[in-house]
Amino acid sequence: MRIRIFGQYLPPSMVSLAGVEAALFYLALIGAGLVRFGLDVSAVQRFQGPLWPRAMLFSAMMFTSVLAFGLYSARQRARGIGLVIRVFAALSAGVAATAVAFFLVPDLSIGRGVLGLAAIGAAVAITGARLVFRHLADGEAFKRRVVVYGAGRRAATIARLRRRSDRRYFTLVGYIQCDSEIVAIPPERLLRVTYGLPELCDRCGIDEIIVAMDDRRRAFPAHELLECRTAGVDVIELLSFLERETGRVRIDVLDPSWLIFGEGFRCGSVRRFTSQLLDLFASLVIFILALPTMLAVAIAIKLEDGWHAPVLYRQDRVGLCGRTFRLLKFRSMRVNAEASSRPQWAQKNDPRVTRVGQIIRLLRIDELPQIINVLRGDMSFVGPRPERPQFVAELAERIPYYGERHCVKPGITGWAQLCFPYGSSEQDAREKLQYDLYYIKNNCLLFDLSILVQTVEVVFLGKGGR
Repeated sequence: MRIRIFGQYLPPSMVSLAGVEAALFYLALIGAGLVRFGLDVSAVQRFQGPLWPRAMLFSAMMFTSVLAFGLYSARQRARGIGLVIRVFAALSAGVAATAVAFFLVPDLSIGRGVLGLAAIGAAVAITGARLVFRHLADGEAFKRRVVVYGAGRRAATIARLRRRSDRRYFTLVGYIQCDSEIVAIPPERLLRVTYGLPELCDRCGIDEIIVAMDDRRRAFPAHELLECRTAGVDVIELLSFLERETGRVRIDVLDPSWLIFGEGFRCGSVRRFTSQLLDLFASLVIFILALPTMLAVAIAIKLEDGWHAPVLYRQDRVGLCGRTFRLLKFRSMRVNAEASSRPQWAQKNDPRVTRVGQIIRLLRIDELPQIINVLRGDMSFVGPRPERPQFVAELAERIPYYGERHCVKPGITGWAQLCFPYGSSEQDAREKLQYDLYYIKNNCLLFDLSILVQTVEVVFLGKGGR
């Protein structure tokens, strides 16, 4: 069973790993202090003060850094050297952030020697913890045994889950064919039920039943499902299962009633206030921190294209409730790149992109002027990416529920940007819509903060840049 935190469904193994590592980071600084100053705790406190506040700060900084680099994400697919690079970058950033905090609050400072020892201890601890948890997560300890009630078109969507991260936290025992249902599952995956559903769950150790019938009006096993539910077996609808396991809303099997009567999709006055407060605070902070970078980018664009060339690029985009606004970006393509053609998706190695543009697009620096759009109220910091009116008109005709993404403000970053690479086609837009619907359904302040922190990985590792 996944645990819902910050609007996300997290596997118990990942939650357990996060808790263990937070405790290990805390103990790493305590241990480093005792090693550096001797095992006499009272002597350490006389000269340095209590260690626990410093250990709490170190643990919080390291935990946030590891989270920011996607190392607590259920969709993390990095292996080998890629994982080592992320761990090294996360630990380096965490130590740097702790050093800055100690500098800003001198009363908490404990010295470079202790911080260095704590960093070494944290590296050893996180390596050991991840080796253990990787073995446990790939085993059966944290997996749920599930059976699918249905073997038709809807049930086949589970069989088509290809990504390892989508199938990592459950073991599929098999499918149960309903009466008069056209089978779309390989025959070897079907279960022969010669006894009742409760008995099957008991004999096979089933933890969860996924209801995926093509037509519930025919022989819906309400009594048996109720008996299973009261016996401790969870019963879940197909769409809710896919949402939980994949972090997206699958539009190919989406029923409008699920959207209408399901949880989520709330945007009350308190939510709007917290969103505006986060937008204002984040915009001001990032604008101040990024101002030197923005000035450097402006000068670089001028040097490449001439002092009369524009630095900013203004483009119509569709925002809240379908209203159009002018989005600001650093110009990364040559002037008048679309003067002789209709609007088109940006492609990999796009010949229209300038040399400076290639760099700022890879690092996502071209998005920084959108802070002004956030301050104007056209955008939020977190939300679906705004698209051009021409694309929106085409996609709304071809992709169901596409217009629903405009019920919230568009964002500079978002859940789809974290989970899916740069979109450059109708199929990409369809895939990203599923993540956007998940965000809209589950959006809350803590989910926004989580996305902002995890965006660090996208920026620093250049994920999805084009």
